[in-house]
Amino acid sequence: MAAIFLLNFTGRVILAPLLPIVETDLDITHAQAGMFFLFISAGYLTAMSGAGYVSARLTHHRTIVLSFGLLGLSTMAVAGAPSLSSMRLGLFTMGLGAGLYLPSAIATITSLVTRPHWGKAISIHELAPNTSFVAVPLLAELLLRSLSWRSILFRFGVVTFLAGGLYAVLGRGGKFPGEPPALSVICRFLKDPMLWIVLLMFIMGVAITLAVFTMLPLYLVSARGLGEGWANTLVGLSRGACPLLALVAGWAADRFGVRRTLSVTLALSGITTALLGLVPDPWLAAAVFIQPSVAVGFFPAGFTALSTLGDAQTRGMAVSLVVPVAFVIGGGVAPWFLGLAGDLGAFHLGFVGVGLFTFLGAGVALLYKPRHGA
Repeated sequence: MAAIFLLNFTGRVILAPLLPIVETDLDITHAQAGMFFLFISAGYLTAMSGAGYVSARLTHHRTIVLSFGLLGLSTMAVAGAPSLSSMRLGLFTMGLGAGLYLPSAIATITSLVTRPHWGKAISIHELAPNTSFVAVPLLAELLLRSLSWRSILFRFGVVTFLAGGLYAVLGRGGKFPGEPPALSVICRFLKDPMLWIVLLMFIMGVAITLAVFTMLPLYLVSARGLGEGWANTLVGLSRGACPLLALVAGWAADRFGVRRTLSVTLALSGITTALLGLVPDPWLAAAVFIQPSVAVGFFPAGFTALSTLGDAQTRGMAVSLVVPVAFVIGGGVAPWFLGLAGDLGAFHLGFVGVGLFTFLGAGVALLYKPRHGA
């Protein structure tokens, strides 16, 4: 499960280290390049919103197989897209494939592992995003020496499609239907002010992690003059300690409380994100390393806060409401904003803007009222 989640998450960020070359090859602007992630995020939102209906008809096991089949085929389609509009359609479909996975994956994991071990099992599963952040830039730099960006995408699509077939044969668990969302539960959540506070914090959390990661290579190359190889290597290595630091952040949330941890993490992440745009070149590498080391602390505390919304039966609904919307805005709109700033000749100010927005979010975290002892 952790291995296929690595492929799933990689499908959503694989364009990041390829973006400088893609932008040149397609002759598009920074904002148009940033919008690629908006299309992926829009597909992700659409799929996660309807994932309960799909799994209710297909079972969780078949939904995961469908997810990887769709992600693999659409990635291959993007690799061969003859126009920008067809590429955008392919990216939206990639988001659809990626978005079907997570709800069924969580249901499958919790069906395979006894309840006392859920936390450990999900923690192993959640190593995939941080591993992808490290591996994707380094692997892209290695492959770009002999392959075009289209060839890289096509090969990744083939691997993803085959992984879905392998899971169809060997995958265990999840061979039961999901439960479609109830409108009454959705309405109850939407009336809860804590949902909106947690959602706003998640938007900032996704922006300082995913949006920064996806646009940082392009920023380093186009605005700071780094070579593509050095930029991808720097971004990849800077994420090396993040899996361990995520575990430390989880301990801090338990030790100091969720609200305090979120407030401090968002404040420090805002400052370090702004520094990416403010520091002079000699200090840039240090800023690139420090920023993700701080930002990675958001999600352990963020998911703890999210888990306190609703009861055991409706907790999954809270995840389905918050996570996809946060990814559309924080992982789709924010990269577009950074690209637009680059087109206006102020790429650095885009990072300052995201940093300032996040720093102010530290005050929003103080409005969160912990529940169930969080």
